[in-house]
Amino acid sequence: MKRAWIVQGGWDGHEPKLTSKRFARLLEKHGYEVKIWDTLDCLGDLDALMQQDLLVACWTMGEIKHEYTVNVCKAVGAGMGLAGCHGGMCDAFRQDTEWQFITGGQWVSHPGGDGVEYMVNVCHGSSPIVEGLEDFPVCSEHYYLHVDPAIEVLATTRFPVVTYYHISNKPVDMPVAWTKYWGNGRVFYTSLGHHDDVFDKSPNAEILMERGMVWAGEGKSYAEEHGLTTERFENTAKMY
Repeated sequence: MKRAWIVQGGWDGHEPKLTSKRFARLLEKHGYEVKIWDTLDCLGDLDALMQQDLLVACWTMGEIKHEYTVNVCKAVGAGMGLAGCHGGMCDAFRQDTEWQFITGGQWVSHPGGDGVEYMVNVCHGSSPIVEGLEDFPVCSEHYYLHVDPAIEVLATTRFPVVTYYHISNKPVDMPVAWTKYWGNGRVFYTSLGHHDDVFDKSPNAEILMERGMVWAGEGKSYAEEHGLTTERFENTAKMY
């Protein structure tokens, strides 16, 4: 049986308890044993973290101890998946650049606040995660992110939609969902999920999250089946 940890907390406005409950239910459909933590202290146990197939981050802003980030870095590098949505993963621990390096992006703004109507444009053929999905509308926060150029973009949205200082620049297609690799581990993120009900109002958003978590959680077994080791990454220990 695959195992997943969900860490929930930080700013309550992103409804971490509701989204965590939803994500646990989705993972249990796929045979996962899920444990939800209300503290980041679980990340201090590297041995236990290494036993997980997936870590789901539902923790907006806040601070994380350096040694916890190092443990996540090592566990994902060894094959554990990492997945999250909205501010629960890419507006977490704003001062921790290594966390941003692992996750692939960082929120910087949401012009217009909540209630902005926009389209999510699926990048067809980019990944099995988006297979069969069509473009869909969302009414929520419109996330503007600074992103890692190494990410594999699964869906985008066009900026600008509302008037703000950034409209003096050319229109841009901002990533909404992406994947990337960290060592032997797989990372998935979607910027959708400001409130839990976004996944009910836009069912494709939930499908993206479900498929993304499952994809990320398959990284460890893939690495084991193909004999992938962490030897080539071990010199990164010098960074810490």
